[in-house]
Amino acid sequence: MEEDQQILIGFDYALASLEVLEILMDDIEDPATFDEIARTNTHRPEILSMVLHHPDTPEQVRSFVTGLLQVPVPIITKEISEVPHEVKRESLTGKIQRLTISARIQLAIKGGREIRGILARDSNKEVMFSVLDNPKITNPEIELIVKSRSALEEALRRISRNREWMRSYAIVQGLVTNPKTPPGIAVTFVSGLKTKDLFMLEKNKNVSEAVRLASKKLLTARKPK
Repeated sequence: MEEDQQILIGFDYALASLEVLEILMDDIEDPATFDEIARTNTHRPEILSMVLHHPDTPEQVRSFVTGLLQVPVPIITKEISEVPHEVKRESLTGKIQRLTISARIQLAIKGGREIRGILARDSNKEVMFSVLDNPKITNPEIELIVKSRSALEEALRRISRNREWMRSYAIVQGLVTNPKTPPGIAVTFVSGLKTKDLFMLEKNKNVSEAVRLASKKLLTARKPK
């Protein structure tokens, strides 16, 4: 398999811990995931109970679970007042930070946008790589990563090898202008920048001398004869 191809790592809901599944259910992008979690955990009543009482569980899944547990269908009411997004994210961040590296890797592989956003800043290389392996990660998310000054150098290298992501101008620009990007990699993408961005890059004191020099040479070459 080529290095720039995403590796789709398997994830078994039947083996995931209760803590991991609880966090996943709070950030599910596809409601069908509730059904998958329930059907792969028919042997784990504690997981089924959690699915049953989650406010976002689809009714058909709730009915399936009540049949397995042989309990009445509970009446689930959502709070009228929504929890502020900042508070919800802070709570999610706290839960994730308390997990082991192995559990964070599991979350990174299958987590939704909120989870990916939190784990994209994880200091552990394997967790960060697992975020990149998540099949639902989007170009705007990759753009945020390449523009982050806290991004791991290994992650930036891996992104640069993915042809699909590097078709995005915003990702190319973010990679080139990020001081954490190895100069040898950044220089190879300078030619893909627009002239107006090259002018800014030439004056950017945060990038390496090699990148500024490459932009200067390209500007000279693009000048009308």
